[in-house]
Amino acid sequence: MNKMIQRDNRSEQGRVFELAAELFAVLATPMRLRVLSALCEREKSVNELLAEIDTTQPNLSQHLAVLFRTGVLAKRKEGTQVIYRVQSEKAVALCRSVCTQIAIELDEPGTVPADQSLTPRLAEAVS
Repeated sequence: MNKMIQRDNRSEQGRVFELAAELFAVLATPMRLRVLSALCEREKSVNELLAEIDTTQPNLSQHLAVLFRTGVLAKRKEGTQVIYRVQSEKAVALCRSVCTQIAIELDEPGTVPADQSLTPRLAEAVS
């Protein structure tokens, strides 16, 4: 019985890592991070996003579709417009936290010790 519990725990832990990796893969594209940043304050139409983000409509639509399919974004139709909004506030908070820390490290090189840096190569280059 004890071995079965340990096996179930490893299986559950493996599933946790698998799902985390899937989320990180979705968020690992700079364009998707730009989209999330653009949608942090309020929902926007595809046209509004295109005006804000330097990309083509097909490319933006492809990234929006991935973010929608994975539950990070939600969408609704308003006439002929598709309006997107953040669905997963937790995913946005994760992105915001990481991007803010990296921005600090870029703006203030050397202020974060290399062992605490999210961009250790940057910290080493300054030292």
